[in-house]
Amino acid sequence: MADNLKDVFNNIAPGWYNFRHHSIFSKELKMLAERWHKGKLLNLGCAHGPDFLPFKDSFKLYGVDFSDEMLKLARRYSLKFDFNVELSPADVRQLPYPDNSFDWAISVATYHHIKGKQERLKALNELRRVLKPGGEAFITVWNRWQPGFWFKPKELYMPWRKKDKTLYRYYYLFSYAELESLARKAGFSILESHPEIAYHFPLKRFSRNICLLLKRNG
Repeated sequence: MADNLKDVFNNIAPGWYNFRHHSIFSKELKMLAERWHKGKLLNLGCAHGPDFLPFKDSFKLYGVDFSDEMLKLARRYSLKFDFNVELSPADVRQLPYPDNSFDWAISVATYHHIKGKQERLKALNELRRVLKPGGEAFITVWNRWQPGFWFKPKELYMPWRKKDKTLYRYYYLFSYAELESLARKAGFSILESHPEIAYHFPLKRFSRNICLLLKRNG
C-alpha cells in the first residue's frame, strides 16, 4: 500500500468536498462555539472547511492542511458560506505559528492518519506549543473498538474508490485509554472524553468516534 497520504488526499479532495459537505460533528462544534464565545481558533487538518461553520461569526479563523487541493476547496467553501479564514499548507507535526498563538483548536479525524507513535506524539506536542496556556482543544479520531473493526488490525488502509482506481488512506485505530494517555504525555489535561453525540448506546467503549476536550497545562 502507498503511504503518500498527501497525494491520496489531493486525489480524493473533489469527491470529499461533495461527500462530506457538512460536518458530522456540527452539534459538538456548536456547543464548543457557545463554550468558547470568541478568540483565535485553529483547525488542524481542516480539509475543505465544514468544521469552521459553527465558529464563523465570532472567531478569528485559521486552518492548516497538507493537501493543496483540500485548501483550494476550503477557499471555495469559505466564499460559499461567507466567512473569512487564513489557510496555510502545513503538516500538523510542524505548524507554521509561534508559541502561544491560539486560544482554541479543533482537529476532526486527523490524528488517526499519522503513522508512528512518536510522530503522533510530535503532532500533539505541536498542538500544545501553539495553544496559549489554559487553551482548549477538541479532537476526534476513529475508535479501535467500534464493531466494524473488532477483527481488524490497529493499523489499516481504508479504500476510496475513484472512477477506475482505488486509493488507500492510512488509519491508526486508537482506544480511549491510548488516546487519553498520549494527550496527557503531550502536556494536556482531559476535560471530557466521550463518543459522538449521535451515539446512543450506554457503553462508550464501542462508539464509532472518540472525542476529547483537552486543556493545555502550564
